[in-house]
Amino acid sequence: MNLTVNGKPAAIDGKDTLNISTLLAELKVETPEYVTVELNGEILERESFATTQVKDGDEVEFLYFMGGGK
Repeated sequence: MNLTVNGKPAAIDGKDTLNISTLLAELKVETPEYVTVELNGEILERESFATTQVKDGDEVEFLYFMGGGK
């Protein structure tokens, strides 16, 4: 499966489809509990990660929102 992840090509060998939770694991995303996922321009609800399927050609963005400062 060929995807675009954070603007760069990414290949997941041996998979035709997978869900967002599995994709996070496959790509070894650090601190997946803090990541927001955008799939083809739409922000996903965390509750849908296990049921939202990623397909060949999809565009995925992993976003981290940071707080802090004064």
